[in-house]
Amino acid sequence: MFGIGAQELAIIFLIVLLLFGANRIPEIARGLGRGIRDFKKATRDIEDDLDLKDDLDPRRISRRSSSESASTAPAAEKTEARPTSSGETK
Repeated sequence: MFGIGAQELAIIFLIVLLLFGANRIPEIARGLGRGIRDFKKATRDIEDDLDLKDDLDPRRISRRSSSESASTAPAAEKTEARPTSSGETK
């Protein structure tokens, strides 16, 4: 974890404890947690908006439908010749 060992983390924690006091540390942690949660939510909302815009873009829809029909057409044409009961191939 960033090249920081247990001793360095303990020293950093003691310095924070001396600077802010035992009563302020939970408040600071709560504020950091809320900030991280809000940031993740905003990022998720932006990604959802971009995905929604991509889904509604008519140019992308027409590209998708043409690529889907092109990808399914060769699969329909590829049929194996199977022998019938009379020995002929169909």
